[in-house]
Amino acid sequence: MLEELRITSLGVIDESVLELGPGFTAITGETGAGKTMVVTALGLLLGGRADSGAVRTGAKGARVEGVVRVDGLGAELRDKVDGLGGEIEDGQLLLARQISAEGRSRAFAGGVAVPASALAGLADPLVAVHGQSDQHRLLQAAAQRDALDSFAGAKTLELRRRYAETFRTLRATESELAEVVQTARERAQEADLLRFGLGEVEAVAPEPGEDVALAAEESRLGFADTLRTAAAQARECLSSEDGGPDALGTVSAARKLLDGVRDHDPEAASLADRLAEVSYLLSDVAADVSSYASGLDTDPARLAAVSERRASLTALTRKYGDTIDDVLAWSQTASLRLLDLDNTDEHIEELTRRRDELRAELAAHGAALSAARAKAATKLGKVVSDELTSLAMPHAELTVALSRSDDPDGLPVDGRTVRFTSSGLDDVEFLMAANTGAEPRPLNKGASGGELSRVMLAVEVALAATNPVPTFVFDEVDAGVGGKAAVEVGRRLAMLARHAQVLVVTHLPQVAAFADHHCVVRKSSDGTVTTSGLTVLDDSARVRELSRMLAGLEDSDTALAHAQELLDTAQEARATPR
Repeated sequence: MLEELRITSLGVIDESVLELGPGFTAITGETGAGKTMVVTALGLLLGGRADSGAVRTGAKGARVEGVVRVDGLGAELRDKVDGLGGEIEDGQLLLARQISAEGRSRAFAGGVAVPASALAGLADPLVAVHGQSDQHRLLQAAAQRDALDSFAGAKTLELRRRYAETFRTLRATESELAEVVQTARERAQEADLLRFGLGEVEAVAPEPGEDVALAAEESRLGFADTLRTAAAQARECLSSEDGGPDALGTVSAARKLLDGVRDHDPEAASLADRLAEVSYLLSDVAADVSSYASGLDTDPARLAAVSERRASLTALTRKYGDTIDDVLAWSQTASLRLLDLDNTDEHIEELTRRRDELRAELAAHGAALSAARAKAATKLGKVVSDELTSLAMPHAELTVALSRSDDPDGLPVDGRTVRFTSSGLDDVEFLMAANTGAEPRPLNKGASGGELSRVMLAVEVALAATNPVPTFVFDEVDAGVGGKAAVEVGRRLAMLARHAQVLVVTHLPQVAAFADHHCVVRKSSDGTVTTSGLTVLDDSARVRELSRMLAGLEDSDTALAHAQELLDTAQEARATPR
């Protein structure tokens, strides 16, 4: 239940606080006073689209805050709030929405900033807002279908969810199948190119890292004489075969000198030992250099073979990768792709089989959904017709008609091939016969504006029976209604308020008279709404407001008497169960 609504700088409202209680609250006021801003504020609070144009002229931003009593609403709502990082204190949830004059919007739930969509998720099970636009929405086939499914209950909604999921899978499968069939020629061409490239790679049969190794070998073979000369001279410097000075002889002489004095100083002994190690190392290096020099032979045949092999490898790297390792990686990937392309026919067969299975599955889900809808349609028509009787339309009868359309490309169901959409196999249409014996006609042809308002209210009451909401908000849904019908609308709203909180923005005194609480929105002298613009009326003030609504007069004795009579009659009718 909504306990408090605080509005700041929204539209014509400067600052107002509306404290709300259980039962039926009527909100009235002169045209342009800002009654609809209350509904606009609630829409923002419930995650609606933010519009900077709603910010009061001259203000930096608008803010709406609401306190919602959530006791008894179950653990699911608390879990959602906890998941957002918010808190519920003493059974109350604080919701807020802030809009800057530049259009930026921020939302808050339980004291923390949240996305606006999160507000909508929290508010959906708490508040149902209905305005005049909902009357026009009710004329749309989609809205009528949604109303029927909602009335049918959780099992039908689950059937619809399964149907929609299968529908999406079927569409994705059909799309993939169409793409594979349409691109069969391109896939064959791609396969030929890959097969040619893989043949070139297979003919050369490169080894990992072979291009790097051959480049080093080619360089070595091409400079064999230069390398051999350098190696021979280096060996002579290390260990001379002609008895000339060399590194080994010099180090050996130095070691002998230090060995001769090692008994006189430990440090000299250490240096002599290190020179001995150097001698061993020089001997090993000299032997390795000699071996390297002897192994460097000029081999023109091998050089030619290496050059030729490198040319073959270069031809591959020019087409398929920067290195031979890249070429081998491409080869592996291309092999897998070629396997996929060569399986095109099998893939088409698999997709076709999968498509047929999904169509059969979708037909079964659609038939089950249709059966559930047909059962609910009869019940919904009766419930709404009974409600219309309570709303001064005793001879009106609402029928929920289900039909299917033949389509050669549709689904086989019950011996027919029927059209199907993402929402099922059925066309749902609300038909109304306003009088006994009249032919049922679509709502947009068979209902006046006032009748449509009552049909919408009746449908909402019917839905409330299966999907109860703690708070209902109606914005001038009584438009086009007057006289006795207005009295019955007020009576029905009062009956609905026995089980839920009901807020109604109305211009009809017959409706306002049935309210438990009456709030008025007043303009100040300069055409704006002051901080006390939203005022809950006491009994005497309420009579004056009803007098104004009846006759445009607040102080006329006759108008006041009429208003008091209307109020007394309404309150007496409220106490009489129907």
